[in-house]
Amino acid sequence: MTWTVAPEPVDSAEAALLRRDYYGEVAGRYWGRQATAEEIDEGLTDDGAELLAAPSGAFVVGRFEGRAAACAGLVLVDADTAELTRVFVRPEFRGTGGGGLLLAALEERARALGRSRLRLDTRNDLVEARGLYAKHGYREVPAFNRGPYAEHWFAKELAPGTPAG
Repeated sequence: MTWTVAPEPVDSAEAALLRRDYYGEVAGRYWGRQATAEEIDEGLTDDGAELLAAPSGAFVVGRFEGRAAACAGLVLVDADTAELTRVFVRPEFRGTGGGGLLLAALEERARALGRSRLRLDTRNDLVEARGLYAKHGYREVPAFNRGPYAEHWFAKELAPGTPAG
């Protein structure tokens, strides 16, 4: 069973479905109920996805046995820093290594773009995500933003030319 991870336009059909699934899950967890299609549409409106393309960022899609199963984005913050966002693995594919491959792909991309640090924020209830980041060398750091859903902040220093992971 194999994973592939490759850059993909954030507005491709499969990327758009993955982003909907991501938003539906994080919103549903936050609200304690399933998000409606209308709520998902509203949440995706003006969500900054345009930043997930050159020159301001990147977006990757992970496929498991050819099926679109995961996604993640990268936004360039400054000359040294990029931020991970929308890291998502569909529930049926969790535990198969896809999350680590998403991180590795975006770490490699960040290095290629001259960034030496990756950072992200996440919420208390996204336990699987926090575990994934810790497993792959991300350390909790002091808050670097005041986002309404930011409750944990992580960062990882990227040494030039070292393998990700």
